[in-house]
Amino acid sequence: MSPEEASNDEPEWVGTWKKHASAFDRVKSVTMTLSEPQPAPWIAEEAAVSPNTARDHLHRLIDLGVVTATEKDGTRRYYPDPLYTRLRDVRELLRGTTKQELSEQAADLKNDIAAWETEYDVHSPDVLRERATADDVSAEQAYEFVRIASDWELARYRLSLVQDAIENYDTWTSDPSSITV
Repeated sequence: MSPEEASNDEPEWVGTWKKHASAFDRVKSVTMTLSEPQPAPWIAEEAAVSPNTARDHLHRLIDLGVVTATEKDGTRRYYPDPLYTRLRDVRELLRGTTKQELSEQAADLKNDIAAWETEYDVHSPDVLRERATADDVSAEQAYEFVRIASDWELARYRLSLVQDAIENYDTWTSDPSSITV
């Protein structure tokens, strides 16, 4: 189907997506962006496929170790497998990055975390989020605290990835096939 042949109730970009990406790729793409588990019909709608097609592809993604599922309120919900996502992120760090560059990234991330601890006089992003809810905190300050807490969590996650990459650098870079996706 060409973008021009897309149905009247379907945005043009959906027709283009259908033309250039397989149903499997669309289901994978939608699922890999999830921050919380979603049921197959929701994923199907977002991926412009039928619910049965989505379920078939989701089961294949589970078999491949890319997606995992959970039951909630009697409904099966799907989301990216955390281990797959973590290893994918470590692989990305290892591509074209030296051990020295990884060490520098670790130092920069530690510096950012230490600066937030000092500036906000807290030792975790959760405490900063709690501070955002205090009655004496303006809306502007609350947004800043929440944004910094998110940045802080991302920095901690990124630091843990860098630490894994450094710890396993020699092993994983000695066999180039170990870092291919």
